[in-house]
Amino acid sequence: MILTPEEKKAIAALKRVAKRWPESLWLFSASGTLHVMKKNEQGERVMLSSDGVDPDFAITSAYIENDGGDW
Repeated sequence: MILTPEEKKAIAALKRVAKRWPESLWLFSASGTLHVMKKNEQGERVMLSSDGVDPDFAITSAYIENDGGDW
């Protein structure tokens, strides 16, 4: 697959972020938006009793087209 220079730079930037990503944060994909989520004091993802992600732990979001499905 041939990538543009812009695509190569974006991929490299994402890999740099992944190398320094803190263990206290995680990404949640919902409706095509990536949400940066904070883990609780025990280092765990916080879920609601209804098995959904607790939105109170959302810090910010960024639209990068994505899908949470499996291959």
